[in-house]
Formats: sequence, C-alpha cells, structure tokens
Amino acid sequence: MSDADKSRKSPAIASVIHEGLPTQLPDIDPDETQEWLASFDAMLDDRGRDRARYVMLRLLERAREKQVGVPALRSTDYINTIPPEREPWFPGDEDVERRIRAFIRWNAAVMVSSANRKGLEVGGHIATYQSSASLYEVGFNHFFRGKDHEGGGDQIYIQGHGSPGVYARAFLEGRLSEEQLYRFRQEVQHGRGAGLPSYPHPRLMPDFWEFPTVSMGLTAINSIYQARFNRYLDNRGIKDTDQQHVWAFMGDGEMAEPESLGAIRVAAREELDNLTWVINCNLQQLDGPVTGNGKIIQELEANFRGAGWNVIKVVWGREWDALLAKDVDGVLVNQMNTTPDGAFQTYSTEDGAYVREHFFGGDPRLRKMVEHMSDTQIEKLPRGGHDYRKVYAAFDAATKHTGQPTVILAHTIKGWTIDALEGKNATHQMKKLTLPDLKKFRDRLYLPISDRDLEESYEKTGGAPFYHPGASSPEIDYMLERRRALGGSIPRRINRSTALKLPGDELYAELKQGSGKNKFATTMAVVRLLRDWMKDPEIGERLVPIAPDEYRTFGMDSMFPSAKVYNPGGQQYESVDRKMLLSYKESAQGQMLHEGISEAGAMASATAAGSAYATHGEHMIPFYIFYSMFGFQRTGDSIWAMADQLARGFLIGATAGRTTLTGEGLQHADGHSPLLAATNPAVVHYDPAFSYEIAHIMQDGLERMYGSGGPEGQGEDVIFYLTVYNEPVSMPAEPADVDVEGILRGIHRVSTADGEGPRVQLMASGVGFPWIQDAARMLAEDWGVQSDLWSVTSWNELARDGAAAEEWNLLNPGEQHRTAYVSDKLAGARGPVVAVSDYMRAVPLQIARWVPADYRVLGADGFGFADTRPAARRFFHIDAPSVVVQALQALADAGELPAEKAVEAAQRYRIDDPTATKDIKQEGGDA
Repeated sequence: MSDADKSRKSPAIASVIHEGLPTQLPDIDPDETQEWLASFDAMLDDRGRDRARYVMLRLLERAREKQVGVPALRSTDYINTIPPEREPWFPGDEDVERRIRAFIRWNAAVMVSSANRKGLEVGGHIATYQSSASLYEVGFNHFFRGKDHEGGGDQIYIQGHGSPGVYARAFLEGRLSEEQLYRFRQEVQHGRGAGLPSYPHPRLMPDFWEFPTVSMGLTAINSIYQARFNRYLDNRGIKDTDQQHVWAFMGDGEMAEPESLGAIRVAAREELDNLTWVINCNLQQLDGPVTGNGKIIQELEANFRGAGWNVIKVVWGREWDALLAKDVDGVLVNQMNTTPDGAFQTYSTEDGAYVREHFFGGDPRLRKMVEHMSDTQIEKLPRGGHDYRKVYAAFDAATKHTGQPTVILAHTIKGWTIDALEGKNATHQMKKLTLPDLKKFRDRLYLPISDRDLEESYEKTGGAPFYHPGASSPEIDYMLERRRALGGSIPRRINRSTALKLPGDELYAELKQGSGKNKFATTMAVVRLLRDWMKDPEIGERLVPIAPDEYRTFGMDSMFPSAKVYNPGGQQYESVDRKMLLSYKESAQGQMLHEGISEAGAMASATAAGSAYATHGEHMIPFYIFYSMFGFQRTGDSIWAMADQLARGFLIGATAGRTTLTGEGLQHADGHSPLLAATNPAVVHYDPAFSYEIAHIMQDGLERMYGSGGPEGQGEDVIFYLTVYNEPVSMPAEPADVDVEGILRGIHRVSTADGEGPRVQLMASGVGFPWIQDAARMLAEDWGVQSDLWSVTSWNELARDGAAAEEWNLLNPGEQHRTAYVSDKLAGARGPVVAVSDYMRAVPLQIARWVPADYRVLGADGFGFADTRPAARRFFHIDAPSVVVQALQALADAGELPAEKAVEAAQRYRIDDPTATKDIKQEGGDA
C-alpha cells in the first residue's frame, strides 16, 4: 500500500499543545479542516489580528456554551512575560557577579564530587544548583533581606537539592570553612558540627538553616501558610511584618506532589503579595523529562493563573530578544509554542548545527532569521533562568506586585555549565566528576586553577581543590557589601525570643477538682484549659487555636463570639446563625485559624506558629486539635518537618482510640497513633485518663517549651502530643499525695487494694482506665482477687526512658547500672501485670522489656468498624470482663488460682461474643 493510500484510510493525528498539555486529535476530514484554516487566514489578512482575535474568542465562548470540551485561555505565548523594553535598569556589577557565580558553582560541584571519592561515597546532587545558580544569586545580591534588616528579614525556603550552592556561598563569605565543605554529608565521624548535613535541616544546623525543605511538596504548602501567618501576626498587632517577604524555591518536577499545588488558592484568596515562588523549570524529573510531550511551564502557568496568581515567565535569555524582534509574522513564537519539552531537552545536549536543522530548519522564515549566526552562537542561545538581567527583572516585578502572590517560572538547563551533566536524563544520579570533566568545567568558568593543581589534588584526595579568591578580593568585598546592605548573611536562624511569664498553679485548680457528680470527656478538659489559657493576660494573645473544620465537634464553638475566626477580609456578610449566642464570627483580628478540610494546611499553620520564636522573635503557642486518626497517619511527614524546623506547640489528637468513636467506622478508628508518634524523637506523647493529669501535663508542656526549659534556658524544641477522648467519664479529684513526677514520666499508682488474697497489677491509659476500675471491682467481688491500679500517662516516654537507661549502661560499663523508671515503680508490686489501652497491643508492649513481672497485654488490634463502644470493646477483648479473664489466667499460670477459674469467667462473661453487649447502653460522645 502506498503512503498516499495509507493517508486516505487513516486520519492524520495532529499533536496540539495547549496550556502545557498534549492533545492527540484525529483529523477525520482534512479537506474541511483546510477550508476552516484558509478562511481564518483570509480573515487575518483582510481584517487584521484584532478582528481575528475577537472572532476566535467568540468561537471559544460559543464552544463552551455548546459544551464542547475546549479549555479556557489561561496561558500566554512561550516567551518572557516582561518584554525587553520594560526591563528595569540592573543596579549591580554583572561582571563581578558572574565571577562570584563561577566560584560558587565550582565549589558546590567539587563539594559533592569530593563526597563521592572512593572509600567515602556518601552521595549528593550536583545538577540542581548548577541549573538554579543565577536564580539564587540574584536574590542573595539584590533581594533577600537578612535578620538584621530593620523590617525583620525575609524567610527563604531553599530547594533541598540546592544546598551545596548555599554552603559554597557561605564558604566564600567566611561562615563555613574549607574543612567543613570537604566533610559534606559526614556529620559525626569528625565530631558533631565538624561536617555538613545533606539538606537544609535546622535541627542539624540550628544557627544556619531556618526551613527544612527536602520533603518534596512541603516547601510549597509551608511557605504559603508562613506568608499567611506573617499577615496573621500583623493583623493581630503582635508584630509588624509588612517588610518581610517569603521566597520559596522549588523544581518543576516537585510540582507533581499534591501538596505543591493543593493550597495555591489559599494564597490567592488571602492576597498574599508577600509571597514569591521561584520554580526552576529545568524540564527534568529524577529519571527523565517532567512532561516530555507537553510544556510544563505552560501547564503551570495555566494552573497558577486559574488559581489567581500573578505569573511571570522567564523563558529566554537576552540573546533571543533580537530574534523575537524580527518575528513580524509570529513564526518563531509559534515554533516556541509548539515545540515540546522533550525536544528542548534534546536541543540542550546537541550542537548548534542540530538546533539549526531541527528547530529553525522547518520553515524558510526561521532559517533566514538565523542565517547570520554561527552554529556556536546558536548553540549558546541561553534559557532565561540563566540570564541575570531577565531574572532580576522578574524578581523586581514580583516584589512590587500587589494584591496577588507571584510565581516565577524560570526556564533552565539541569547541570548548566558542566558539560558532562547538562540536560542528560541521568544527571540527577551523577555524583562524581572525572578529572577531564573537572578540567572542562574549570575552563568554562574561567577559573585560575592550573592543570597541575587539579591533578595533584585529584591524585591526593580523589577530588578537585576548592577555590577562594582571597578575603580581600573584589568579589568577596562585593558579596559582603551586598549582604550588609540587605541585613546580613543568610540563611541564618536566630532565637531572639524571651521566656514567657506563664500562669501559676491557680489556673489549673478547676481541672484538679475533677467532675464531681457529672461526667466529661478528656477532650472537654483540654478545651476548658485552653479557654482558661486564652484569658490569661500574659500568654492569652499568644495562643493560636487551629482546627481543620472541626471546632464544633470539639466543643470549641463557644470561642467564636469572643476569639473569632481569623479572616484578613473580616466578615462581609450576616451570619446565618447571627441571632444565636454561639454564632460564627470572622475578623481580621481573629485568633482562631480555621483551615477548612485540610489537615495539611493546619499542620503548616502549626509549624509557622510553633517556629515564630525563631522566625519572628515572638513566642506563639499553636494548639492544633484534630481527629487523632487524621494526624500522624495523614500528615506524618508534615509533623517530621515541624520537628525538623524546631517548632514547638501542642498537637491534640481528639476523638482518639479505636473504640471511642466507633459509630464513624474504620477510617476514624485510631489504634496506632502513639506508635507513629514514638518514631519522632521530638514528639512527647501523653494519653491521660484524668483531668488532673491533663493539668500537670499541659502545665509542664508550657514550661518546657515556653519557659526556662531546654539546655540554654530558652525553651525546649519539642512538640507535646496529647490523645484525648470524646467519651464522658467520671473525673476524680486530684489526691493530696498525687505523684506529679510519675504523671510526667509516664506512670503513677492510683490506688492500692487493702484486702488479702491473690493480687494483680492492672495498668491502663486514657479511656481504658474505667475498664480496669470495673475489672478490679469484679475481681474482688466475684473472684477474691485484689488489684492495684496504675495510670500510664505515656507508654512512649516509659519506653524511651528504658532505652535511654540501656544506652547509658552500654556506654558506661564500669559504672553502676541504671534501671528503667517503670522497673523502679513496679519493683515492690506483687503479682502479674495486665495492661490495656484503646490502642493495638504494640503500644503497651513497648515497655515489656522493663516490666519486672509476668506481663500480659490486651489491645485493639485489627481494623476498626462501626458499632457501639461496648460491642467494639468486647470484640477486641479489651473491656472489663476481658481484663478479668486475663488476670485470672495469669494468676492460674502462676499457680495462685485453679485454671478452672479463668475458664469459668470466660464462659460467664462471654468475652468471645460481642452480641452479649447488645443491651448495654452507651452515653454521649459521638462525632
């Protein structure tokens, strides 16, 4: 079959790129298509572009009216947003700044390559910073305000893989030594602080890094809520943040993370013109193109414009300006618009002859446009993200824009200036530069390093030498002068806060009185304490209540009229419940952060508030309350980032446990969050049973985080996580001899039985304590067994204490051994120990190694489901009858009771039969 016959039998497939997305459309009638195109061309020639544009817009409008699937126009041509005639005067010395960039590029690459010398090989990333060096250096030299700036300084999120470039700049500024650079990714073998961490980690370099950014996608959402929190502080009159700008650097591949784009509407809705994102569009992910058949810059432009952002594209360097000026009929712009990213990536790796043939060669008008240029000149036509003046113009426009956040989409080449890496798919995984690679790199940067010096260093160390032009060189003088003018070197983290004057014991008196004849849930106890805190003249205004659309669930709607929900626009409507006592009220000065259905957004707010002591020198106290199941399980990565950022505050996992909210079913049944919390060293978890325990725990949390806690008396960088419940229970008053130390360290004895006979130790946490109270009564009345009752406020802290004791013994074999706290507490207790909680067995089993007795654990293992609490607890075998049978079995195994007793009890209570609970009524505590 001839080619002509083939074309007649199957329609041609036209590849159309619209808003970055490729659309494959079969042409079922080429002749008709050609007639339409010819008609359009004729109208364009006869009536001009304005008429053609009007008709096209009307046709698009009619197509949408008729429900034809065409997208709205949300993208512009694939050229720079700012034309040459609108570019501002560049105030810097471009030659000096080019040399500075060369020094930093070299040292950043050498640092990573040296870290992968034979015998070490600890990894690293060379290419990311090389593609974004100009983006950062424009900011460092002209825009980023430091901590000593009168306005308080900007907040800058550095892209995680770009850290080598920031270290390299700090080396030139004298903030880091050559030895530290040589010890990149070697943080302990040379001594703490002698090396450098892989990525921006404030916990690892607390005086240097301010924001952790290598968890992809979290930079985006955290920067939005940081900018929003800055406005929150300003609107509430706590701090003037008007001159503080948030800059966030990210990659185009990172935009695939849901968190990256998930909150951009928040930034637009709240008009956060104090926020600028710089997206390094080098068109590559870790393995290959971000969108090889499409155009990621156009796709992102459509996303951001549609969300209400100001979009600035920096696509082409200045050498393209003259070519675009010649483009009177739009053929060059059309070629730019229709060339997919995969082709541009290929052009970045090929020579000028290839680009001439494949990019310019398809149309005689394009060929003529570059006929005066050599292949070398074509090869060197730059991307806009590498052009200092184009980037400066974009940054300048972003900082002057009002009413919208700005995103700068900068077209770059990954691995730029390193011939061995530029634009290649494997660039991200390339860690080591050979000696020939280094020589080419040196030559391209025009660095005064001789072949001999390179060869000797490579032979001796396996890497190239670092380069420093000298402390008194013009380049270093220029760098330091620019940073002095902008408020000092960055990144830099500094704690300028002072300890808060915290409320005294009297504020907690009401909680310590218990519930009397009434019952209430531990969630209500925590909320009551929050209300009291908010009334305190010293810390009240520093409380930041945060909830993801669940304030009413947690009984916090009473705060709406007084504290009000924060909204920078105020409340511009009459609330539907305005005539009610607890009506919903919004205010620009509101204290409560209502994040809608977004646990990720709530965590970002908690992080911004919890680190305000460092970012703003102002202690703020986040109080983030949420369904416990939707905390560590759903946003665990954000909690790690919060800990990495050295943030402080309270996370309240409400409606906790696997059986207290069983009407909601499987996805609301938290049986494991304490285990997830245990994995984070900064999280201090408590599972209190009584209101007086809550009083001591929360008071201690305030003191540790916001008082004189910590090694330097500036507070401790921890996060308190409390799991609390929605089930109303009787709250005892605090006993006169309360064991406060035991409450805070994880376990205290609540009662000791007086009777004779076999004895067991019953332990429970949280909502499980009433179960062992009932079990103790049943054991005594029905089986003649006495029970001592223990409240375990923190299985996690007991386990950490035991592990710490063992570690101390390991490191100090000649010293008297330390024992675990739980071992000491149970040392004099008689009988087997039975532990129960509303979590899976693995939670209480954390301490099994240090319990000096036969240790039996009951737990809610498996999936949750919807039913009553009694039915669920019988199903999981964690209710009082199950505790009784387990205790009798343990005593029988110890020879203190006949085995028949446990058999008899199991049959009497029907502990294997949830239907036995169908007539048991439950009270209160739904969602």
